Amino acid sequence: MSNSLVTTDIFVKDIRIRVININGEEYLSLTDMAKFANPEEPRFPIQNWMRSKDVINFLGLWEQLNNCNFNRVEFDAVKNEAGENSFRISPHRWIKQTNAIGMISKAGKYNSGTYAYPDIAFEFASWIDVKFKLYLIQKFERLKKNEAYQNNLKWQANRLLSKANYLVHTEAIKNYIIPKVSEDQIRIT
Repeated sequence: MSNSLVTTDIFVKDIRIRVININGEEYLSLTDMAKFANPEEPRFPIQNWMRSKDVINFLGLWEQLNNCNFNRVEFDAVKNEAGENSFRISPHRWIKQTNAIGMISKAGKYNSGTYAYPDIAFEFASWIDVKFKLYLIQKFERLKKNEAYQNNLKWQANRLLSKANYLVHTEAIKNYIIPKVSEDQIRIT
């Protein structure tokens, strides 16, 4: 992972959900969302969600559409096991086995947990609770609108600074670089 990590929080039904931005790509915390279903052990709802054959098919399709390095051979092996009573898969195993990019499993002291692209995160939120998913989508869209507005303000500020700097530069050129000429020289030129 790269060092350029930016974290933002959104709150859905009193649950803090971290949104991390890694190199321009946004991921939502599935671990935080899972606390809605199981506050003590959020990893269990994620693992239970991933046991479903439909979820594995969804994740595989998402990866095929978005990941040119997706390991389809390993995906087929996982897909064949999915849905069986004995089938267990963790996000870490899914990522490692199939070379998936739609989910990130982070260990450590800060921002640890399982994160996913918004498409995948919304699918997980729907599995947890339909109302929860709708609230999550609304909060995420509001976050994106605020970011767009702030980016627009930054652009406008840069434009105003450029305009002010242009005036300063042209005045400096006029006063210090263009030579002073007398009235006689002006008439001659």
